[in-house]
Amino acid sequence: MDMNWTAEDEHFANEVRAFLAAELTPELRAAGRWMTSVYGDHELSLEWQRRLHARGWAAPAWPKEHGGADWSVTQRYIFARERALAGAPPVSPMGISMCGPALLGHGSEEQKAFYLPRMLSGEHFWCQGYSEPHAGSDLAPLRMSARRERDAFICNGTKIWTTHANVANWIFCLVRTSQLERPQQGITFLLIPMDSPGITVMPIIMTSGEHIQNQIFFDNVRVPVANVVGRIDDGWTVAKYLLEFERGGSAYAPELLVRLDRIRELAREAGGGLAEDPVFQVRLAAAQARIDVLETYEFKALAAAAKGGRPGLSGSIMKILGTELSQHLTELALEAAGPYGCAFQPQGGMPGGPNVIPHAQGPVLGPRGAAIAPLKYFNDRAGSIYAGSNEIQRNIIAKAGLGL
Repeated sequence: MDMNWTAEDEHFANEVRAFLAAELTPELRAAGRWMTSVYGDHELSLEWQRRLHARGWAAPAWPKEHGGADWSVTQRYIFARERALAGAPPVSPMGISMCGPALLGHGSEEQKAFYLPRMLSGEHFWCQGYSEPHAGSDLAPLRMSARRERDAFICNGTKIWTTHANVANWIFCLVRTSQLERPQQGITFLLIPMDSPGITVMPIIMTSGEHIQNQIFFDNVRVPVANVVGRIDDGWTVAKYLLEFERGGSAYAPELLVRLDRIRELAREAGGGLAEDPVFQVRLAAAQARIDVLETYEFKALAAAAKGGRPGLSGSIMKILGTELSQHLTELALEAAGPYGCAFQPQGGMPGGPNVIPHAQGPVLGPRGAAIAPLKYFNDRAGSIYAGSNEIQRNIIAKAGLGL
């Protein structure tokens, strides 16, 4: 495998840098630089998506016929690296990176024509209706029911830990349409407008005070049968396809490398001698080596994808390595922050939702990177749980990859 960029790749990287320099306002850079969640500030992320869409870059992997950039996997990797270096906020993944691929792979032509353009423009902002109080990493026991009544389904049940359900106007849901022999059977992938009568969204406030997650209640919500993606009772197939993209549809290493450099910078700013401490330097070097290994694996996975493959098992492998490395970096950042990291200073971060704690105001004590270190640490504990826990990913690798 040739690890060097071609002249065309270098030209593309220069094009991306020029675009980022021209389009990233100070507010947009702050939204990316000081994130405390995997999600950026909602309004600023939408603003960034609109700028990307105007350039035709909102959906790097989509085919051009559906409004995507149709970039090669190399171009996608270069963009991810340059975006992280420039401090640009991420675009919410639920629409373009998750529901979008599901529609491209399993949706009808009518569904693609209606939903995809609105997904790109931000007119439709999506959330994901998978987890339930008794069905999380193992989704098969889900109970939200969808009873067919002529040309509609009548939906009843609840979804929980739903990111940005309080601002979304559409949700893609897994619902139970039949009771069959295996729990994975009888599940349907359904698109539901959030303004449907019978939907109630209740906030879940984190201990940090952030409102990002929600619980949704569905009380006799009527949804047209035309909103089914794929076949009725075969939504598990669509869901597995989507989860491959959620787990490993993009690279982790570019952002991890940028965050590691910021930890080195924070150790210098916070003082305390860690910047010169040989033991801490060894730990940073070990993290660098692990990220370099992940990057090499990602190059191999992306090279396979360039030949028409799907993420497959590499999605599970990248999800495990990427999220656990991310959690390790939050530990190093908290150590680099020193005493400044002990203070609760949510005003130093740019969360993915509003913070409801009234005293979270005033100037930041110490380096701003130290203020967000504990916030990022606690938020990132969920990284090894969402998109299917890392224990589930190891089971998938053992069963499908190793035949155990």
